[in-house]
Amino acid sequence: MSATEHFAAQVRASARAGADVAWLNQTREQALASFEQMGLPTTRNEHWKYTAIKPIEKKAFAAVVGHVGIDDIQPFLFEGLDADRMVFVNGAYHHGLSRIASEGVRIASLAAVLADDAATVEPYLGKIADPRASGFAALNTAGLVDGAFVHVERNQAAARPLLLLFVASGNDAFAQPRNLIVADEGGSVSVIEHYVTLGQGAHFTNAVTEISVAANAEVRHYKVQQESDKAFHIATLQADQARNGRLHSYQVSLGGAIARNDVNTRLNGEGAEAEMNGLYLVDGRQHMDFHTNIEHVVPHCISRENYRGVLDGRGRGVFNGKVHVYENAVKTDSDMSNKNLLLSSNAEIDTKPELEIYNDDVKCAHGATIGQLDEVHMFYLRSRGIDPVAARSLLVFAFANEVLQTLPLEAVRTTLEKTLIARLPKADHLDELVQ
Repeated sequence: MSATEHFAAQVRASARAGADVAWLNQTREQALASFEQMGLPTTRNEHWKYTAIKPIEKKAFAAVVGHVGIDDIQPFLFEGLDADRMVFVNGAYHHGLSRIASEGVRIASLAAVLADDAATVEPYLGKIADPRASGFAALNTAGLVDGAFVHVERNQAAARPLLLLFVASGNDAFAQPRNLIVADEGGSVSVIEHYVTLGQGAHFTNAVTEISVAANAEVRHYKVQQESDKAFHIATLQADQARNGRLHSYQVSLGGAIARNDVNTRLNGEGAEAEMNGLYLVDGRQHMDFHTNIEHVVPHCISRENYRGVLDGRGRGVFNGKVHVYENAVKTDSDMSNKNLLLSSNAEIDTKPELEIYNDDVKCAHGATIGQLDEVHMFYLRSRGIDPVAARSLLVFAFANEVLQTLPLEAVRTTLEKTLIARLPKADHLDELVQ
């Protein structure tokens, strides 16, 4: 049995909420047909030429029931964060570990919404993220079962951030979270997706998040991928932005044997703004791939993109950022930057920033850098009595922390700074230096 046949069989065998909803069944069946036609991507596909997913195909991943308690998730709750919380174990909502209290925003399990109120999500689900974009997106849509549904009402601001904690438990577990975030006109919400592993087992997460940002609404979306070094993580984020809609995306990728993130948005209304910040730390034989796509469809929109990578060992990183400016999208203002720090002669980065512009009345810039630690900076720190290892760690921290400093939520930012410090040599000494 091929990997495509195996995953198609897993989808057919899964329990499906809303099985009596005609439009939902049609969406799933069309996605399954697309998946069986496309199959999983190979390196012959231009968007996957640097990322081979053969290790995923070789394992018999399947749905597994996980057993998780409050003590298990405590280390992953971002100390000091006052937030609502939804917990998913191997892709299934865990009511007992979740805490929801905010007003002005509807927070629910997607499976529950599909079972009882599917019409609410019909205008959005499967229509923002195109299932035909890749085999993985089609697979997720075909197996659409559970995830988070977040709906912010008109002119309402969620009182607290929402933490979506996705816990993988058990060997060879297969999970396909599907999240839908809808901010009505003038609404505002912050959502944190945090992906973690209990233990060190191999598992496969194939996630899709759709975001609808209405006129004058604002969504701050955080994605922290912190799974084990044996995990495989494929994810798509797709957003649509209306007039003056604002999307802030913060991506931090720390774990996984193979991690691939597609981060995309369409600026469909004048005055829309998109901000994308990302950090990836690659070590050992890890492989991390970020593909971003910002589509400027209409005039007078702004986008800012800043991704940084730190690569060590035999790790490999990929960054492919694209800004597409349509013919009528005059007065577009866009800037993209990708900077990479190589700490090992065996580390590798493939970076490809792209601008595709179809009119002349724009202000667009892009750039990419690949380098090593600055010897002048090393000399400066050494001259002040800091030993070489600590000096090296301090420079790496400063490089990566420029992205972390863009995170508005202090509890998330502080936790990730501590995580970064703990990964670097001379962590205790470094902690004292950065205080």
